[in-house]
Amino acid sequence: EEEVEVNDALMRFFDHCAKFVALVEENEAAMCQVHAFKEGPEMRKVLEKVASALCLPVEELNADLVQVAFLTCSYELAIKNVTSPWCSLFTEEDAKVLEYLNDLKQYWKRGYGYAINSRSSCILFQDIFQHLDKAVEESKSSKPISSPLIVQVGHAETLQPLLALMGFFKDKEPLKANNYLRQAHRKFRSGRIVPYAANLVFVLYHCDQVKTSREEYQVQMLLNEKPLSFLHSNETISTYADLKDYYRDILENCHFKEECELPKINTTAVDEL
Repeated sequence: EEEVEVNDALMRFFDHCAKFVALVEENEAAMCQVHAFKEGPEMRKVLEKVASALCLPVEELNADLVQVAFLTCSYELAIKNVTSPWCSLFTEEDAKVLEYLNDLKQYWKRGYGYAINSRSSCILFQDIFQHLDKAVEESKSSKPISSPLIVQVGHAETLQPLLALMGFFKDKEPLKANNYLRQAHRKFRSGRIVPYAANLVFVLYHCDQVKTSREEYQVQMLLNEKPLSFLHSNETISTYADLKDYYRDILENCHFKEECELPKINTTAVDEL
């Protein structure tokens, strides 16, 4: 019977970021790598195989139609646990190509492709740490924790930019239309990072038996119920102080309104991004 507050400004920050909406969300040029891969040799090979299986001229198919068939296969398998007839059109190698196509879209629209993708999530990042700060303050003053559990519900589009802001699953080389083979072992796999019912949990611990006061409050992060290794230590648990130090620049210098303001002068999306 808890009351639920709808706060789209926080959980759908991307809708409220004018710079993101204009230069990425509604800008076809921002997806140039996605469009190039659709016309590239890997997708051409998949198109030819599917066209042959369906006894159709390859000219009657395109990457979008083939992707719909592949998603129909994957949805029925994931949701109903049945093998759709559409699955018979694809080999494992075809699936890898189509997975990469989707990852390219997520990378350039929600991930590391453009800085504004992740920077627009700083309002949510700061909100999380404000809640953690409040819990630490209440604990230090021996007060009951006013909000021992905070649940915030969004979408994959909420979570992916936040993880990118924190630097997780970042590859040394950007995902592009022409480096499919080199990205075979990439970290950025959206289907694993934000699958169905994706979730990110911050757990704050109060530790009594510690050597220093800095170690008294520690944090663990779990992505889809699995502990995440922190980037600054490669450990799955960190002192809260160390974590705040690592992300100090974002916590202190990310200002949503200024970040998301459209440039006053006329410029191309690529130049601005």
